[in-house]
Amino acid sequence: MDGNGRWAQARGLPRVSGHKAGAETLKKIVEHAKSRNIKYLTLFAFSLENWNRPDDEVQGLMKLLRRYLKSETAELHKKGARVLVIGDRSLLDDDIVDQIETLEQTTQDNKEIIITFAISYGSRDEIFKAAQKMARKCIEEKIDPETITQDFFEDCMMTRGIPDPDLIIRTSGELRISNFLLWQSAYAEYYFSNDYWPDFSKEELDRALTSYQNRNRRFGGILKQT
Repeated sequence: MDGNGRWAQARGLPRVSGHKAGAETLKKIVEHAKSRNIKYLTLFAFSLENWNRPDDEVQGLMKLLRRYLKSETAELHKKGARVLVIGDRSLLDDDIVDQIETLEQTTQDNKEIIITFAISYGSRDEIFKAAQKMARKCIEEKIDPETITQDFFEDCMMTRGIPDPDLIIRTSGELRISNFLLWQSAYAEYYFSNDYWPDFSKEELDRALTSYQNRNRRFGGILKQT
């Protein structure tokens, strides 16, 4: 969900105003995704690299995150959404971690749509920590490394139990994936939108879905003729 800050600056507003506008867009897109029967939606909200931004912007984002978690828990639960959060929670304040855990526990039995928020997340960090976790398991459980499977490794990742993404949408006109789901997106389709996230609309999401529906996914093979 990229481009909040630039959206605000283009309007002569402080960057945090862009993040507030982006939060409103988030609500609309979640609702529209659910109406389109999308069962899994993963949203890159705050990266590990974002901690390097100016302190006032980071604190503004954390304040906004607190507000969103507090105001949307009941609404997401009502809509039948299960919410998961991936990322390094050790860098978040304790009260935010408590709110995240409450949201996850409250919605854990919901099945209408699975929403995963990537907060304080970086894909290289996830892969690195998964390798560490796998190594510990091998030592503790005396597992022969030669018997390790890809499924075993994926079970050590933050996204365990979540299907690999079919479509990744990047907003704001940038043509990169910025350390997002590197392992999981090996065969994902990409859609790059020129819209800043606050301007990203239900119609633009539909355009991305239409683009995806008209592609041929071969997964390294040859398209079978039918």
